[in-house]
Amino acid sequence: MKLRLLCLLLLMIPVEHAWSEELRFFNWSDYLPVEVLEQFTHETGIRVRYSTYDSNEAMYAKLKLLGGKGYDLIVPSTYFVDRMRKEGLLHALDRSELPNFRYLDGRHLDKAFDPGNRYSVPYLWGTTGITLNRRQFDPDQVKAWADLWRSEFRRRLLLSNDLREVFHIGLRVLGYSGNSTDQEQIRQAYEKLRSLMPNVRVFNSDAPLMLYVTGEVDAGMSWSGNAFRAQLEVPDFVYVYPREGCSLWMDNLAIPVGAENRQGALRMINFLLRPDIARLIAEKTRYASPNAEAVRQLPAEIRNNSVMYPPPEALSGAEYSLDIGEAITVYAKYWERLKAGE
Repeated sequence: MKLRLLCLLLLMIPVEHAWSEELRFFNWSDYLPVEVLEQFTHETGIRVRYSTYDSNEAMYAKLKLLGGKGYDLIVPSTYFVDRMRKEGLLHALDRSELPNFRYLDGRHLDKAFDPGNRYSVPYLWGTTGITLNRRQFDPDQVKAWADLWRSEFRRRLLLSNDLREVFHIGLRVLGYSGNSTDQEQIRQAYEKLRSLMPNVRVFNSDAPLMLYVTGEVDAGMSWSGNAFRAQLEVPDFVYVYPREGCSLWMDNLAIPVGAENRQGALRMINFLLRPDIARLIAEKTRYASPNAEAVRQLPAEIRNNSVMYPPPEALSGAEYSLDIGEAITVYAKYWERLKAGE
């Protein structure tokens, strides 16, 4: 009886929607609504095996371990697109398979980390600034990264579990570029960050929103999308663009060189570029879409929100993180010492 029922159910699935193939998608945690995956499978018949990571370093280490194999689609940030394309870990994109590429805003294309977008397609973008609870701290007194060193923040701060973003703070407070490759500047940033550690309660990139909303932390660095969502949960949260310059980032869709289902990955990229899908992703995640048509379709309260879509003056001094070559080993050495409390 069970066998007959199974056969009947299989017959009810349209041939074009049968699971004839699988797509392995490796993405940041809490970064894609489940209904998007369900709709993709419904429309294409491609089953998505979806897994997540909480840092570019974790994603990169796994891809390197697997020799660029194991996944068909990944979402690296700017400097890892730069690094991975130089190392031959990314497959060049066939633009003819991406007709929805035309909806992207030209301001987010052809950046230094991937000239001509040969290896990557913008997915979501945003900033990293300061989030704080106005019930605990006066936002008028917090205008800069340097303000986080003040004694009232002792054991109250959250920092991202992200080497480059944390060192961006130390470097910018000292007046250096967040992309510095100077060993002495990196060492000075480490020493500066060491003096911040008494104020740090936790490093977290996996579920920082929960820590803010539950009150486990009251302030710290935050991605703009998480800051927006925190405000929806607790209106007392404010987002500050630090005067030294926020970190500007973009997460991008890319195909690893060892992908087994490149065609399926291209279909997923084109699907995610569809304005109705890009709009849904922006609405659910509260991160800024680089899709111009999707932005036009967003409700005014989202489209005009200064956290999600910052005014030009808020981006004064903002920097994308770029590949810093062999200097990453210097950063990594000091990062491990910083987290170990050395």
